[in-house]
Amino acid sequence: MEPRRVRLGDVIDDYCARCRLIMNHGVVGMVGDEVKKVRCNTCLSEHLFRRGELPARRKKETSKLFDEVLKGLQKPEEGASPPPKPEQAQRRLYTIQRTTGLKGSGKGPKKP
Repeated sequence: MEPRRVRLGDVIDDYCARCRLIMNHGVVGMVGDEVKKVRCNTCLSEHLFRRGELPARRKKETSKLFDEVLKGLQKPEEGASPPPKPEQAQRRLYTIQRTTGLKGSGKGPKKP
């Protein structure tokens, strides 16, 4: 038994770049018997028919650069303690406002 021909409006599976999954798509455009354009039934985006193929994974350049930087760093000495982290001004200001009740006006809390 031969499979049925695909027609306009039929639902087929294809990879959706917006959803990043293989989802149901409706056939929107055809040339002859070939499907050219589809619309995702989930996010309603239209794109070229990708035949259900997942895209190739991108190799990130950042991992290579990160490895090069790590090679250049010296290992810390065994007995040395890590340097203290500087306290951020915004965090310090929030702590002061929260503990004193000041809201940034500089006048202090209202007294009854």
